[in-house]
Amino acid sequence: MWRRNIRLRKEYIYMNNLEGEERRLYAKKRKIREALQEGKPIPTELRNEEAKLRQEIDLEGQNTAVVPGSHIDDEYAKATEKEPKILLTTSRDPSSPLTRFVKELKNVFPNAKRINRGNQVISEIIEMARSHDYSDVIFVTENRGKPDGLIVSHLPFGPTAYFQLLNVVTRHEIQSKKAMGKMSEQYPHVIFDNFTSQMGKRVASMLKHMFPVPKLDARRIVTFHNKSDYISFRNHVYDKGEGGPKSIELKEVGPRFELRLYQVKLGTMEQEEAEMEWVLRPYMNSAKRRHFIGQ
Repeated sequence: MWRRNIRLRKEYIYMNNLEGEERRLYAKKRKIREALQEGKPIPTELRNEEAKLRQEIDLEGQNTAVVPGSHIDDEYAKATEKEPKILLTTSRDPSSPLTRFVKELKNVFPNAKRINRGNQVISEIIEMARSHDYSDVIFVTENRGKPDGLIVSHLPFGPTAYFQLLNVVTRHEIQSKKAMGKMSEQYPHVIFDNFTSQMGKRVASMLKHMFPVPKLDARRIVTFHNKSDYISFRNHVYDKGEGGPKSIELKEVGPRFELRLYQVKLGTMEQEEAEMEWVLRPYMNSAKRRHFIGQ
């Protein structure tokens, strides 16, 4: 199993390296095709390669040209073939608030399983999750007894998203245990609001694929709302009253928290050599109106 994972990882890295070369070749062909269609001269930097590229363009034709894919497509290519299976764990020696929050987080994600960290290192947890066919691993960290970080690592090869965890409110801090009742186990409808940028769509894709496809009549709703790059999470159920569609009663069942993305890397959590796709740096906050996930 260990050798197989090494071989698969090498193949995945090799395909990612080919991606850039394929895209550059596709861009060159597109420039020549546009110049020929518009009757413009061939760009100077492509004149030495014009004959070869025109021959390839003629062989491909207009409708058979291959558009290069992306490693992002490969990461979630098989996500819709089976339901996600999530492994939840914490930092070592978790406090009571962190343990309580992770128990509630387990009910947020269908098909999630929580394990005690114990003395296991991150690489052992990732390897165990791979061998048991988990689709994602979620690590929740804390600082002075308060949950402060959430890491989502997609298996088998990544990506991994690092979030700062803010304003955590557990279910029974919203309402009393009796008023809150039992959390619904239905597969939820997932709503994403204001994930408009390229990175926003990337983050939405990571979060979306942790939830299975719900039934049409499911009455549970999970919302990720982005405002100024702070992602607010809400978990609701609704009930239809006697007055028809306009008398829908919405009830928050918790937990409630906010996420702030600060890093995305093209690999799993234990791979220190993995390439960084995006990092939030101090100087990036200098422009007050600059946002990276949405408006």
